[in-house]
Amino acid sequence: MTWRSKKILERPDWSMNRSLYKSMGYSDVDLELPLIGIANSWSRVVPGHYNLRLVSEYVQQGIRQAGGTPVEFGVIGACDGIAQGHDGMHFILPTRDLIANDVEMMIEAHQLDGMVLLGSCDKIVPGMLMAAARLELPAIMVVGGPMPGGCEFDGRASDTTSLPEALAMLEDGKIDETAYRKLEDGAGPAYGSCSFLGTANTMCCIAEALGLSLPGSATIPAVHGDRLRAAQESGRRIVKMIKEGITAAEIINQKAIENAIRVTSAIGGSTNAALHMPAIGYEAGCDVSMNLFEELSRTTPLIAKMNPAAPPNVPDFHEAGGVPVVMKEILPLLHQDALTVTGKTVAENVAQAGSPDGIIIRPMSDPWGEEGGLAVLRGNLAPDTGITKPAAIAPEMRTFTGKARCFDSEEAANDAILYGKVQEGEVVVIRYEGPKGGPGMREMCRAMKLIYGKGLALKTAIVTDGRFSGTNSGCFVGHISPEAAEGGPIAVVEDGDLVTIDIPNRDLKLHVSDKEIQERLSRWERPKPKFRKGYLALYSRLAESADKGAIIRHRIDEDWSRKAL
Repeated sequence: MTWRSKKILERPDWSMNRSLYKSMGYSDVDLELPLIGIANSWSRVVPGHYNLRLVSEYVQQGIRQAGGTPVEFGVIGACDGIAQGHDGMHFILPTRDLIANDVEMMIEAHQLDGMVLLGSCDKIVPGMLMAAARLELPAIMVVGGPMPGGCEFDGRASDTTSLPEALAMLEDGKIDETAYRKLEDGAGPAYGSCSFLGTANTMCCIAEALGLSLPGSATIPAVHGDRLRAAQESGRRIVKMIKEGITAAEIINQKAIENAIRVTSAIGGSTNAALHMPAIGYEAGCDVSMNLFEELSRTTPLIAKMNPAAPPNVPDFHEAGGVPVVMKEILPLLHQDALTVTGKTVAENVAQAGSPDGIIIRPMSDPWGEEGGLAVLRGNLAPDTGITKPAAIAPEMRTFTGKARCFDSEEAANDAILYGKVQEGEVVVIRYEGPKGGPGMREMCRAMKLIYGKGLALKTAIVTDGRFSGTNSGCFVGHISPEAAEGGPIAVVEDGDLVTIDIPNRDLKLHVSDKEIQERLSRWERPKPKFRKGYLALYSRLAESADKGAIIRHRIDEDWSRKAL
């Protein structure tokens, strides 16, 4: 069998390429085998990626065992947690496209034969999945796994996002500094992606649901030996995929994407899935609209509950059977014939999965909820769309009316919440935080956590053109489109205006007449860009709106030449 790297390694024309590889210790034997790119986002900045150097070693073992040659290279990866609540968060979502581009550039520049994608966290996994969808090559996703839950806090296992909740409690005198320091030391007991079902673990589950990761591998805890065995098996499998001619393009298609959205809905995954699935779909040439999200979520029961919707963490979900059990239970709703990296279909992969435990994963006959975990809202405050997560919202808060309290930045809102300036019955409106206006669509995680710590989680709500972390709970609506910087109605909400969030009826209403909204918009002036140089200045000009996945379009229309003339 001939693979593409051989074309640039044949003697005598390509001896220079062979010499360059040999300068690094590769042998003639190595260069006769398929060259497998390992895109490794390891670093000592991101806890979820801290173990990826070790994971990579096991992937490389598997590649060699199956008759391939591993070729590892580095990929950037930033930590959402460390970037929370300050200017660093502007840069997080934009890294997604850089990662996709970096992987594409490295794989294509060196004409590698296949790729193993190593990542665990929020924008890294979707960026890598975007690259896989873009490249018509064999690919497999290997994640680092979740960390264990932390010390007990507020009646449940803590996680690193418990600290902002505790900060508000500290400010109000509900806990003392000794307890706060103890939580700081115990909330993150080991490396791994955050223990709750945030965006990181949601996207790892999505990779498995898409069929691009080995069954059962998405949720293996980072510290378990099974994590390394799964990495080794993934290494063996990528070589077999090359020999079998199975590419990522054959796996990531409309069927797989719809399966992944249903799984996300069934487990109550992060609202950020509504950003990343359209972006992955765009790369795969598939239709992934907010209407599709709403249709699939409405018709998929919520059968699994974990933090932030319930006390159990992702490692607990893994012990209950994880994604395979969920997929087996909702199999009648899935495209059962969708191809996966195993070379088998979805139905074949989950045939031997266990049954719901009834505690974390329930059967479809007795679900946690009749509808899925995500919901798409529209209304005069969100003419295109807004996204929320009913799975993490108390039933009594799924309809809420309050007076608007408006802030033009995350920092202003956070300070007001922390120092007691936000009152019961208010809807906190945080704007100019969208893809263009932020720029970078920052997460309002800290604001929600502060509201919880202040005891206002069941008494206030947040509406924003920014986004939220998967760890958030309480009444919230994000991804408001059009965003404020594009002249969306959220730009002209005024303090005291009544706002109604009606999740059952999928409505987000500003109690102001259409005429008044238009009069306010006629007086509105677009703010000056916050970043005038660097990548964020470019990103703010290129990024699409949130309802389109904040994508950067790169396809050239088929009739481009005619248009150009």
